[in-house]
Amino acid sequence: MLTNFLVKSIIKILNHKFYLINLSIISLTFGFFIASILSTLPAQTGDWGIISAAIIVTFNEIISKIIYCSGKKNKYFLKLLNNIKIGILYGLFVDAFKLGS
Repeated sequence: MLTNFLVKSIIKILNHKFYLINLSIISLTFGFFIASILSTLPAQTGDWGIISAAIIVTFNEIISKIIYCSGKKNKYFLKLLNNIKIGILYGLFVDAFKLGS
């Protein structure tokens, strides 16, 4: 009885952790995808570079303020939002390195 309970509870905890890890990886790759969209679409005309950079910086600062001033409310949603933000920043750095080489 006790061993069945322990095994079931361990499996439940591990499944929950893998679910959160999967969501984190998906949100990071979604942020990376958004970064590739943001870096290619405004560059078609050539004159939207500064405006799109200002929008991206403003978006990142607003998300950072929401995440770090909210406390413990909606912890998982804020982690996913932060992972999307990290994915966007990582994608923009990768695009910058591609352009620099």
